[in-house]
Amino acid sequence: MRERGDVYHEIRDRVLWVTLNRPDAMNAINDSVVDGLNEAMDTAEKDPSIRCLVLSANGRAFCAGADLKTVQQKTECGEFEPFLDRLLETLNRLERIPCPVIAAVNGLALAGGLEIVLCCDLVIAAESAKLGDAHANFGLIPGGGGSVRLPRKIGPTRAKYLMYTGEFWQASELESAGLVNQVVPNEVLIETVADLAARIVEKSPLGLKLMKQLTNDSLETPKDVALRNELIAIAVHSRSADWAEGLAAFVEKRKPNFTGR
Repeated sequence: MRERGDVYHEIRDRVLWVTLNRPDAMNAINDSVVDGLNEAMDTAEKDPSIRCLVLSANGRAFCAGADLKTVQQKTECGEFEPFLDRLLETLNRLERIPCPVIAAVNGLALAGGLEIVLCCDLVIAAESAKLGDAHANFGLIPGGGGSVRLPRKIGPTRAKYLMYTGEFWQASELESAGLVNQVVPNEVLIETVADLAARIVEKSPLGLKLMKQLTNDSLETPKDVALRNELIAIAVHSRSADWAEGLAAFVEKRKPNFTGR
C-alpha cells in the first residue's frame, strides 16, 4: 500500500482498492489526485494478480469535481490547459484499463467526479449518493469528457437537462436512467462492492479484457465492423488456456481455475 496521501491504494484478494482521500475538500481533483490515480493504474497494469479495480472515497463525498481553487490559480497563471490535458488523459486511461473497474459511490459525485464515474465499467451507489454535472452552476463547461460520455450513458435529453440545470440527482434516478447499476443502503456499500468484485475476479481475466475492449470499441464502430471484430476476438480467445480451462471445468463438473493466458 502506498502512503495514505490524497489517493492511496491496496491489493486485497486480487482486487486493487483505490481510495480518494481528500475528505475535507470533498475529494476534489487536484494535481495530487491525478498523480495518485495514475500511480494506482500503473500498479494495476504491472501486477498480473490484479483482476479488478475498485474506486472508492473517504468522507461524505465521492468526488465534488475539480478543485476550483486549483482551477482558478492555474487559469490565472496559464497552467489550466496542461492540467486539463493531464486529467483527460488520466480519465481516458481509466476507461481503457484492461481490468473491470467498479465505482463505489458513497456520496456526492459532481462535475469531474461524475466524469470519473462515467469512466468506470460498473457503478454501485449508496442510497444517499447524488450525482450531477454541476459545471453550469459556476459558469463552467465539462472538460473531462462529460459532454461526450454522459449522453452515451443516459441519452442526450437527460444529459442536456443535467448539464443545463446543474441539478444533483439521486442515485436511484440515475439507476433507472442506466448510469448506476445498483443502489444499496449506505452501510452495506463496500460489502456489496466487495462481493461483486469477488465474483468478477473468479472469471477469466483474458475474457473480461476482451469483452471490455469489444464493448467499448463497439460504441464508436459501425455495427458490421464491430461484429467482425467480435469474430476475430473469439477466434483468438478460443486458442487460449482460459478457454480450454473453462470447457474442461464444465465437462469435469468443477470450478475453473483461470490464469489469464
